[in-house]
Amino acid sequence: MNSDHPIKILFLASDPSDASRLRLGQELRDIQERLQLGKYREKFLLEQRMSVRPGDISQALLDFERDIVHFSGHGTNTGELCFEDELGKIQSVTPNALAALFALVDEQVNCVVLNACYSETQAKAISQHINFIIGMNQAIGDKAAIAFAVGFYKALAANRSIDKAYKFGCVEIQIKGIPEYLTPVLYEKKNK
Repeated sequence: MNSDHPIKILFLASDPSDASRLRLGQELRDIQERLQLGKYREKFLLEQRMSVRPGDISQALLDFERDIVHFSGHGTNTGELCFEDELGKIQSVTPNALAALFALVDEQVNCVVLNACYSETQAKAISQHINFIIGMNQAIGDKAAIAFAVGFYKALAANRSIDKAYKFGCVEIQIKGIPEYLTPVLYEKKNK
């Protein structure tokens, strides 16, 4: 991610009350810390939105024009991501719906990280429009998801490329002795 302009990251998190609790605050804190400790920390701006509802996604993308969009939360084994409804309960969003949204912001978003269980289906759909997309090919535990995020952003803050940062994220899981290091998958848009 060699660039003269600041790299803007939008962290979106959703933890519906009728789903198992996740440590999303810890993930956000660890990402912030790794970016601040990085050699190139001045190159990064991090914006966050918690308890995200489906309509909040498009609003945040329109408001903040980010280079990287990071979603942390739940995913279903049918490939849907889980956001919150007005009562804080699960409201799922299909891969086609999110892919259609990202098609509209393909000139501003360079990378999407879906740090949620079974998000590979979403990643494949979004990869038609966005240069780099990371998803999870099965369920992923909190520890592995946080370790991946730490390794990924640690590498970005050291001025590594997205594909290299992805590898650092996977290795971070492995170094911590967590067997889920093959769970994250990276897709690249054809004809970038």
